[in-house]
Amino acid sequence: MSKQWVKVKDVLEKLYAKYNRREFIKSDPLQFVYRYSSKEDMEIAGFLAALLAYGKVEQIKKSVTDLLGRMGHSPFEFVRKFDKHHRKELDGFKHRFTKASDISDLLELLREVFEQNGSMEQHFLLGYRQNEANIINALSRFCKSLLSRYSNQHNGVVAKGLQYLLVLPESGSACKRLNLFLRWMVRNDDVDTGLWKTVDKAKLIVPVDVHMGRLCRLLGLYDQKTVSLSAAVKITESFREIEPADPVKYDFALSRIGIVENCTGRIAAKCEPCELLEYCLNQKDRA
Repeated sequence: MSKQWVKVKDVLEKLYAKYNRREFIKSDPLQFVYRYSSKEDMEIAGFLAALLAYGKVEQIKKSVTDLLGRMGHSPFEFVRKFDKHHRKELDGFKHRFTKASDISDLLELLREVFEQNGSMEQHFLLGYRQNEANIINALSRFCKSLLSRYSNQHNGVVAKGLQYLLVLPESGSACKRLNLFLRWMVRNDDVDTGLWKTVDKAKLIVPVDVHMGRLCRLLGLYDQKTVSLSAAVKITESFREIEPADPVKYDFALSRIGIVENCTGRIAAKCEPCELLEYCLNQKDRA
C-alpha cells in the first residue's frame, strides 16, 4: 500500500471506529430493516427503504414509515399475498417521483420472485457470477429480470416509475440506492445485516451520491466531477487498494459526516474536531 493510502486508511479507520455503530442508524434508512426479525421481512423492508432513499432525510423517513405502515406487521406476507386488494392499500402513497402504482408494480413482481425462488437473495444469485470482478453485471441481470418480466406482461412497455426504481447500470447511473441495498444485505458488522451469505463483499460497489462523491474527491479517491457508474467504480477501486476484501467498509461511517455532522464543505468553527479537516484545508489552499 502506498504512503498516500496508509494515511487515508488511518483517517478512515478513525471514522469507522467513531461512526460505524448501531446507534447511528437512526439517521439512516437502514433503521427500517432492524424493525423486523425475519430475513424475509428484513429483505423487503431494506429493498423498499433503499429504493426510496432519495431526497431529504426526513422526507425519506416519513415516506418509508408510511409505506411499511400500510403493509402491516409483515412486509413479506403483504408481498406474498399481494393482489388488487393490497394494491388499494397503497392508494395515495407518494414519495417525490415514486407513486403508489410504481410500488404496486414492483411488489407484484416480487410476489412472483418469492413464488419461484423463495427469496430475493436466491433470485439475485441467478445472475451472480463468482468469477466476475464486481457486482455490476449481477445487479444488471437482477434488474433486467424484473423489468423484462413486467414488459412481457404489459405489451413490451415498462412504466417510467418502475425504471427509475430499478435503474440499470448500463444507463451510466451510479445506482446508489441499489448498491446501498446490497451493502446492507451482504456486509456483516454492527451496522450491516449480513443476511446474504453467498455474495462476496469484495465485489460490492460503493453507493455514491453527490455528498459521498465530494468526500471521496477530498480524500483523493477519484477526481471526476460527475457522479456516475464510472466514478463509483473508480472510488471502489481506490477503496480496494486500502481494504481489498471489503472495499465498501467505510461507506456508512464516511457518509455520517454529511448526515450527522451536517457537513457542507464550508470550513467553520464546528469543523475543528473533524478527521477530514486537514484535507479540507489542503483543498482550500489549492483553490
